[in-house]
Amino acid sequence: MEGKLVIFSAPSGAGKTTIVHHLLKVFPDLEFSVSACSREMRKGEEYGKDYYFLSVDEFKEKIEKGEFVEWEEVYTNNFYGTLRAEIERIWKKGKHVIFDVDVIGGLNLKKQFGEKALAIFVMPPSIEHLEKRLRSRETENAESIARRIGKAEQELKTANQFDKIILNDKLENAFEEAEKTVEEFLK
Repeated sequence: MEGKLVIFSAPSGAGKTTIVHHLLKVFPDLEFSVSACSREMRKGEEYGKDYYFLSVDEFKEKIEKGEFVEWEEVYTNNFYGTLRAEIERIWKKGKHVIFDVDVIGGLNLKKQFGEKALAIFVMPPSIEHLEKRLRSRETENAESIARRIGKAEQELKTANQFDKIILNDKLENAFEEAEKTVEEFLK
């Protein structure tokens, strides 16, 4: 059986990961799609749980072999993508796939899967709010934060291309809206 796909996209720091983790607890028939990336593993991350960590060469080889349903080079030699085998693995278990991907990845997945996919954009209350969240993480330097904020400003312009926009100004409200939206889609 081929399941459905639920795609969550947002600028970095908007809260999409928090919402996705919440939905995974609420809906037992959803399973998280682990993305592949070519960046270094961060402290506390696990291969196959957080990402499939590949070298740049391994990533490029999989691109050439057509093993990705979507991928992009976010920054030079910094690749992210979704392996076709990952979606098939989840569908084989009789589950639906949930994604936590950036905006371009989300739109690419939606384009590819059409009606089988629900693309949700998580809207931050403001750019200032995003910047504050990114700083509080303490995983980024000032240059990296500035780059992410610049990217976020571009990403916000794509929100209307998604099936649904969820404003994350209060997390409980965002959880509730996400639950309702996903439940309707999976029915």
